[in-house]
Amino acid sequence: LEKIVDYLWHLALPLTCYVIGSFSVLTLLTKNSFLEEINRQYVYTARAKGLSERKVLYKHVFRNAMIPIILGFPGSFLGMFFTGSLLIETLFSLDGLGLLSYESIISRDYPVVMANLFFFSLLALVSNLLSDLSLILVDPRISFEKAPR
Repeated sequence: LEKIVDYLWHLALPLTCYVIGSFSVLTLLTKNSFLEEINRQYVYTARAKGLSERKVLYKHVFRNAMIPIILGFPGSFLGMFFTGSLLIETLFSLDGLGLLSYESIISRDYPVVMANLFFFSLLALVSNLLSDLSLILVDPRISFEKAPR
């Protein structure tokens, strides 16, 4: 138990750096999306109808602002996951997938390069699938059902 606590204690700073880096990209994307949506015509119409500011934000702006965030999340997540892990593993002298990928490319270890590419491709596939599924929850207009003829 003491060894696990020590391991988690030494993992706290790299994880904090990793989360802060990822969080900043997501925060910037969210802010820009909300600022773009809040100046749309339908928001002015909803306010003119007398809806409360809270209802306008949660019922109208929030759903439409989340669409670009959900669609952009897998790409930014994977980019940060790969490059961020390489940077953090180098800074904190950790062994991980980012450093393993980099070293295998430098030393031309093709089976390891292919395994890393397979892993990151699988991760991209799963994150895009989760993104598409969560998009259904946010935007009711999107449906993966068979289109009516």
